[in-house]
Amino acid sequence: MSSATPNPSAPIILTGDRPTGPLHLGHFVGSLRNRVAYQDTYRQFVMLADAQALTDNMDDIGKVHRNVVEVALDYLAVGIDPARTTILIQSQIPELTELTFYYLNLVTVARLERNPTVKQEIIQRGFERDIPAGFLTYPASQAADITAFKATVVPVGEDQIPMIEQCNEIVRKFNRSYGRDQDVLVECKAIVPEVGRLPGIDGRAKMSKSLGNTINLGASADEIRAAVKQVYTDPLHLKVSDPGHLEGNVAFIYLDAFDNDKAGLEEMKAHYTRGGLGDSVVKKRLEGILQDMLAPIRARREEFAKDRGQVLQILKEGTMRAREVAAQTTDEVRKALGLSYF
Repeated sequence: MSSATPNPSAPIILTGDRPTGPLHLGHFVGSLRNRVAYQDTYRQFVMLADAQALTDNMDDIGKVHRNVVEVALDYLAVGIDPARTTILIQSQIPELTELTFYYLNLVTVARLERNPTVKQEIIQRGFERDIPAGFLTYPASQAADITAFKATVVPVGEDQIPMIEQCNEIVRKFNRSYGRDQDVLVECKAIVPEVGRLPGIDGRAKMSKSLGNTINLGASADEIRAAVKQVYTDPLHLKVSDPGHLEGNVAFIYLDAFDNDKAGLEEMKAHYTRGGLGDSVVKKRLEGILQDMLAPIRARREEFAKDRGQVLQILKEGTMRAREVAAQTTDEVRKALGLSYF
């Protein structure tokens, strides 16, 4: 681990994950490898959003509890350094709940229901009108998470941009109503990773733990090999001599994300599209790249897993540091609301 500490004047970034299962290649492309790079230029807070995960997992709270350490192991394995990044557990910072409570008075139920991200996730989960209130109010909770640390940058996927917009609506309304001479809260901007969401190995639009179409970061060599064999390619590419198609071809989507030999990859694409190149050759290249990339991650993960007590200590220390920051913001919010009596 590096002994370097982040520059206290650097911009603040907040990111994180719901600990509902081990992290996979989709997380690596969409966020994890960027977080490793952000450590050099930002004061970074990475949140294990266990409280938020309960909004649709109250029937299986053990899943959330078990995966806090599992996800933390993935963080450490990919190179997120607790000396340069503050890793925190959401539920252990009660100030976040307090801020959420205040912010809920600044939004209406109708506005929450209009949030495109919330609307889509309600459909995906089949809630219809039986929406857990905690799930519906997630935009206010996320605004609390972001503003507690005064994050000015939040990495999100395209589908999460409406959440950032609603966070900034809350910030502006709070500052306009209660800021008096100066803004109490700061607005943030979304940054979207260059490589978008990875499809699942089965060709579905999203790689998802719940769909079972992932390649986990801690996957064994045999599991990687078996998964690559199942990777969706071109259903019309029946014979080696047939011209192949790249659109929707998951093998090539993954190669675009992970193959550093771009010139060689372009040659392979050209060969595949004109015919004469079998899917097995493409998958062999993909497997080799994934095996080389994931082997050191798996080894580091196994090493950290030998001392889970130390992992919990890392989480405790990061959470304590984060709570100090959140407590300062919450105190400022209380004063702005006239709730400081003593």
